[in-house]
Amino acid sequence: HVQLVESGGGSVEAGGSLTLSCAASGTQTMHCMTWFRQRPGEGREGVAGVESDGTTSYADSVKDRFTISRDNDKPTLYLQMENLKSEDSDMYYCAATYACGSSWSNSRVFTYWGLGTQVTVS
Repeated sequence: HVQLVESGGGSVEAGGSLTLSCAASGTQTMHCMTWFRQRPGEGREGVAGVESDGTTSYADSVKDRFTISRDNDKPTLYLQMENLKSEDSDMYYCAATYACGSSWSNSRVFTYWGLGTQVTVS
């Protein structure tokens, strides 16, 4: 049974930091896990992805500020966010799928989703 539950969102001032967590039961054999974000009325944007071998990928807008990591023993997905900007304010979702090829940021490829956690940067 696969279940993804995000936590760690909240309100923070610009320049601050937050770490999001995603309790990801049933995902240990899934190759691809990604954090997406979405604003009302817009599509989901892939922020950062991690593969089962530890390979990571990042959107240009968050490179050098965000760090994704994955602990298969727990199993939990993390997103450490630093130097937050107002444009980072979004609902953040974790997602998982068995295979994604090079499409780590394509929401249509992902099968399992959490309900999201809100991040607000002022």
